Amino acid sequence: MADKYWNIGDETEQVEFKKSTGELKEAVISMAAILNKHGSGDLYFGVKNNGDVIGQEITEKTTREVSQAIGNHLRPVIYPEIEKENYGGGDVVHVHFEGHMPPYTAYNIPRIRVADEDLVMAQDIYDDMIRKRDDFRKAWERQVSEYHITDVDRMIFERYLKRAKEVGRITFDNEDPESVLNKLELTSGDFLLNAGAALFVDCGINDLQMAKFASNERITFTDIRRQTGSILGLVEVAMQYLIDAMDWRAEFGGLHRKEIPEIPVDALREAVINAFAHRQIESGQSIQIMVYRNRIEIFSPGTFPEKITPEEFAEGNQKAIRRNKLITQTLYYSKDMETFASGLKKIKTLCDEAGVKYEFQKEAYGFTVVFYRHCGEGWGWSSGQEDSAKDNVPHDDPHDVPRDETLEEVIERAIRENAHITRAQIAERAGVSVKTIGRKLKEMNHIRYVGSGNNGHWETDDKLD
Repeated sequence: MADKYWNIGDETEQVEFKKSTGELKEAVISMAAILNKHGSGDLYFGVKNNGDVIGQEITEKTTREVSQAIGNHLRPVIYPEIEKENYGGGDVVHVHFEGHMPPYTAYNIPRIRVADEDLVMAQDIYDDMIRKRDDFRKAWERQVSEYHITDVDRMIFERYLKRAKEVGRITFDNEDPESVLNKLELTSGDFLLNAGAALFVDCGINDLQMAKFASNERITFTDIRRQTGSILGLVEVAMQYLIDAMDWRAEFGGLHRKEIPEIPVDALREAVINAFAHRQIESGQSIQIMVYRNRIEIFSPGTFPEKITPEEFAEGNQKAIRRNKLITQTLYYSKDMETFASGLKKIKTLCDEAGVKYEFQKEAYGFTVVFYRHCGEGWGWSSGQEDSAKDNVPHDDPHDVPRDETLEEVIERAIRENAHITRAQIAERAGVSVKTIGRKLKEMNHIRYVGSGNNGHWETDDKLD
């Protein structure tokens, strides 16, 4: 014991005091927390929390017990310096430790130092540390998959390569999948790396769940689907699902008929692409698209960086943090996404311009982008009303219509010009869906279809011809 009062300072984020080796388990926990935060620290046995030296009896067995506790319960293994020291007549055990392979666990639990406390580490911080610790060549996306180059979906690959060449980010002439994917560093011999398989093979690596709900609550399904496939293929599937699920309105009065979605399509696509590209693929969790009456949610497994807010990215104030570098790099070449942390900023810009409310939600095991429905300018109905514009989906190249011509007038003019015209042809001409044409024809009591199938024709009460 100490002969007189002696104080050796305060506990800090890198210094921990324990009264005796009776607190050995707590001491090892503190060491892991300090290593995860700072990479080095000092631990003293025989000192009160306020820094007063009280000393303890120290034998060779004492230092051996300390060494064994650290060696048995701290992972990865470190090699601390353990010394007997004396302050004012009081003997203490001083442990100096260093480690540069975080995350460290004590008794199988990762912790991190905050002031003088040892807090259980958040899952996303732990996952990020694991990825940084592992050699980049051992990262999931760089591991060799079971899929051969011949397993590549040629249609998906060719569309990708066409986009990449059109935007000028791939300029070499060869278009053979083996040569292209090798240049993109997505192969190992005749086999694809996991990143290449995830991007271009119709396989079970990627999982997409899509659902529509009857209300604003996750209670009653009106539709539910699940699909696996390549990232690029599933992005197309997800986008078609969202386009079909959304409401659209038409603006007349200009030289062209204009179809306007309740949520910007490019904003939705950005959220979908980012969900696939930045997710923690090896977790095996699904991308989820959930359509409610008042909102659309796009969920990606793989949490957001702990110390950064989504809003900082949306404002353009943060550098890119890429979880899957090979995948994001490949998508960059085709301009499916940018690598400079522009995704959330693009969503913000597009939604702000359209008057659409959105929200970014950081969750324990994932990240969700929420788009609120029916809140853009000109919609004029609330989320509780019937979806009067449902299925009014635009075509890529709608026909022009004269100034001030209504949908009813477009239909009448089409029938005047061709009494045998089909509903699909009228829909293409009007730039709306077949379902919308069918709904409108029910309202136009003066028009009827006589006969059946291709042998029938349109007639009106005033015998339009």
